Amino acid sequence: MLPLRDDNPTRTTPIVTIALIVVNVVVFLYELMYGLEATTLRFGLIPAELVHGADQVYAGARLGLPPGTGVENFNPAWTTVFTSMFMHGGWGHILSNMWFLWIFGNNVEDDLGHIRYLLFYLLCGIGAAAAQVLMGPASPIPMVGASGAIAGVLGAYLVLFPHSRVLCLTYTLIITTFELPAALVLGFWFVLQLISGLGVFGRQAGGVAYAAHIGGFVLGWLLIRLLAAGPRPPQRRAHRPSDYDWR
Repeated sequence: MLPLRDDNPTRTTPIVTIALIVVNVVVFLYELMYGLEATTLRFGLIPAELVHGADQVYAGARLGLPPGTGVENFNPAWTTVFTSMFMHGGWGHILSNMWFLWIFGNNVEDDLGHIRYLLFYLLCGIGAAAAQVLMGPASPIPMVGASGAIAGVLGAYLVLFPHSRVLCLTYTLIITTFELPAALVLGFWFVLQLISGLGVFGRQAGGVAYAAHIGGFVLGWLLIRLLAAGPRPPQRRAHRPSDYDWR
């Protein structure tokens, strides 16, 4: 199930959301230019490096790098909490993340304002990274992606606009579209992360960082209650032809 759009227009231009998308794309192009594997090991978040200060040069072998390349995780390791937040592992990874950020981020930014939204986004990214590290503090596997921060945006959207209608695309046996309340769409997404996360619990294998998704979503769900602008007017809805009486 792929969200295509929501029916919740914004009052302001989402300049921070647009800027975040641009920065993520520019960083991804940099990764492609210098090699996804090398830049991932250099600037990705490696839990063992962050927690234990372990020498992670050997981790290059996991990424298919030739021995003796000397690729090391960036120092100080805590900076990779931020650099990893703007990196991605492939085209599918970045396209899906930026699509979700565009659909749901603009309304959260509209409610919080630009500065508070940026602060909120970064805090969710930090919380998501912390959740993933806690699940595997000795893992030598680099973690990259904006998914954790974006999961926080989804958690906030669930609180702020649960009744917004989201047009979704399904592509199982047939391709079709239908509208669902945001609470159902985002709730289903979160439950899917929980189930998938339980399936890989305790493993030290590369793949989707489900703990980061869960941690970011929960943190966003909690933080928005502190940072939200306060009482909001009735939820806005885009007009469509079916909303009118035709005479």
